[in-house]
Amino acid sequence: MEVITDTGACPPLSTGSVVTIGAYDGVHLGHRALIAEVRERAAALGCASVVVTFDRHPAMVVRPESAPKLLTDLEQKLELLASTDVDYTLVIHFDEERANEAADDFVREVLVGCLHAQAVVVGHDFHFGHGRKGNVAMLQELGGELGFDVLGLRLIEDTAHAPYSSTRIRQLLAAGKVDEAAAMLGRDHEVRGIVKRGDGRGGPELGYPTANVAVPPDILLPADGIYAGWYERPDGDVHPAAISLGRRPTFYDDAESSLLEAYLLDFDGDLYGEQAKVRFVTRLRDELKFDSVEALIAQMGKDVEAARLSLSA
Repeated sequence: MEVITDTGACPPLSTGSVVTIGAYDGVHLGHRALIAEVRERAAALGCASVVVTFDRHPAMVVRPESAPKLLTDLEQKLELLASTDVDYTLVIHFDEERANEAADDFVREVLVGCLHAQAVVVGHDFHFGHGRKGNVAMLQELGGELGFDVLGLRLIEDTAHAPYSSTRIRQLLAAGKVDEAAAMLGRDHEVRGIVKRGDGRGGPELGYPTANVAVPPDILLPADGIYAGWYERPDGDVHPAAISLGRRPTFYDDAESSLLEAYLLDFDGDLYGEQAKVRFVTRLRDELKFDSVEALIAQMGKDVEAARLSLSA
């Protein structure tokens, strides 16, 4: 997959393209089904397949006070899009100017002028442009004028007839249902961050040294609790982990934010300063406040064994 970040440097698409447009946060199974349709139509027409997405969620600019937390940062989103075998991804810089752009101007500049679209494939409820005035009907009207076809697809549903959507996945993660979220993502939910120094309590005092992973504030973390999951190091080594996500109520009465701590099973080494990838597999229990440090240590031992058992199943 080739990534394009400048509409002034468009690829030479002499045979045109089939294009889809969207935030594509999470690149979940619904997204993948839509991209598969794009690739199939592009193959039939003998042209390129293209995803048009944005360098940030448009809501971060249009309505920052209610913008959703992200399932993926841009780097991970591009990695996941590359795994779909789409030919190109055009990353649009989304700012106030782009937010105020009329829908038909976007179509003429990006879809026709840059990508020479022969067909556009989007969700049936797709909206774009200033005031969200662009929709499938507008695309079809412009397509008739400018020479491209438009397909508006219904959202793909799972066996329980729940639509695959980034919103639904966020709701599941907020409830700690990481296994159900994974079923819609087609993978375990992953967050990334740098390992920072914490209060140093995990190893000397508790006997379970943890990696404190500083996840960017715009990335969605699951509900506070204890999880089994995987920790991936920069060299690609993956380790089973017991993951604590929360405000450590045994030690603090009013922590300002949740802390992500990963205890790597059967590992002894220095993790400070490295970029970590943490994947949530199973929720083991709620975060609890213990009456004593000894009671917490005893429970941590049980959590580690529960994580080991869960990840070896």
